[in-house]
Amino acid sequence: MSEHSLPQSAPYVVIGAGMHGLSTAWHLAMALEKSGKGKGSDVILIDKTGPGAGATGVACGCVRNLYMTSPLHTILRHSVDVWQSDPGNFGFQQVGYVSVGESNQEADYLNMHKSQNDAGYTSDVYVGKEAKSFLTSIWPDYNTDRADVVLHEKPSGYAGTHLAVRGLHEKCVQWGVQCFFGPAVEGYDMANGRITAVKTSAGDIKADCVLICAGAWVTQHWDWLGKPKTLNMRYPDGGVVEGADMWTFWRLLEGEVYLPEGEAYRTADDKDPPVLHVELMNTPVVAENGREFPDLHFYTYLRYAAERVGGPGIQGGTIPIKIGPEAQLDPYGHDNDLYQADEWFADYYCGTLAYLMDRFKGCRANFKDRRNGGIGAFTPDNVPIFDWVADNAYMIADSNHGYKMMGVGKLVAELLTTSQPVEALAPFALTRYDQGRTFGDRNSNCPWV
Repeated sequence: MSEHSLPQSAPYVVIGAGMHGLSTAWHLAMALEKSGKGKGSDVILIDKTGPGAGATGVACGCVRNLYMTSPLHTILRHSVDVWQSDPGNFGFQQVGYVSVGESNQEADYLNMHKSQNDAGYTSDVYVGKEAKSFLTSIWPDYNTDRADVVLHEKPSGYAGTHLAVRGLHEKCVQWGVQCFFGPAVEGYDMANGRITAVKTSAGDIKADCVLICAGAWVTQHWDWLGKPKTLNMRYPDGGVVEGADMWTFWRLLEGEVYLPEGEAYRTADDKDPPVLHVELMNTPVVAENGREFPDLHFYTYLRYAAERVGGPGIQGGTIPIKIGPEAQLDPYGHDNDLYQADEWFADYYCGTLAYLMDRFKGCRANFKDRRNGGIGAFTPDNVPIFDWVADNAYMIADSNHGYKMMGVGKLVAELLTTSQPVEALAPFALTRYDQGRTFGDRNSNCPWV
């Protein structure tokens, strides 16, 4: 936290010190310095709690490009470039990302593979026997009965959340960003379509430009700006959904599992395994204790996570649960009794792991029993919104894609310092809903793809 009082005015005010606020403040400060158009201290970063206090601090930290929404593939290429710019300080492990599906997803995987490679994001795809052979070459004990198609993203991986937050904050400090942790934003003064002042618990700040990177709290800022709670979504095929909620909260389901003493989660050639993502849309989940989950689809992801587990172990989760357009935001995450993982989650998650690999049989006994919760605010089509929401206010509403979109801050900094359109950001404008460019038509049970 800065030792000084909030300034009365600033050229740029960034709100929120999660993944996007930290990345945007750092890249904007760097771009101003390098272009000679300003200095790092022109950027003010505000967060009522501190770096990584929201979803960024509790996330699984996966960096992947598994999307059926093709414009996201380019965004992810930019994001991996940023992760790779200083992987040590960001805790980025570029181990790859392996996605597994059944035969009904083959066409989607082939399309994603083509789109990723067209965007310069290298991936391989395997079908049938090749898919099974590829999986057992990494995990010899993998159950390939229902593994019909595999996508292997080579640039992907995961980041240690604690290291990532610390590394991004250090970048901000290095480039002169003025960071203020403690003051809470309480609203905006508006005039003629512009924000004239950011109202905070420590006083008002007049700002030339405001960058709203508020994560789940984006809904509050939307209300303060006087924006509507619903909208009509028009699709490319002419379909229209009227009165869709502008924001929908989802409750995240993630947890951690210790590895038994003396056991390591490694590949066949003794390396850190790729992040693993499995969606089997026609396969039921049955826990090792016989508990059945007939109303839940088989959807799981995992990565090695000693830095989160506190020892050798893995972290992962499953499909989030929809809450609706309203949610209690504070306290956030582990501190909020309303949003902890359900009692069935441990059985379900460990059941998926035991089904996939022999090494995880009996892992329910090693599930880390602790508070583990969080929520996210999703957009109407579950795809991020990057756009101006006032004449001098830009919003990064990532629909809970945080770690996968670290590069958005760099693209926004480019937009602000060059005053030129940034092609990669264009598909994510708010105008898409009214102009018939709403995203959709996805063959998955998860809102993230």
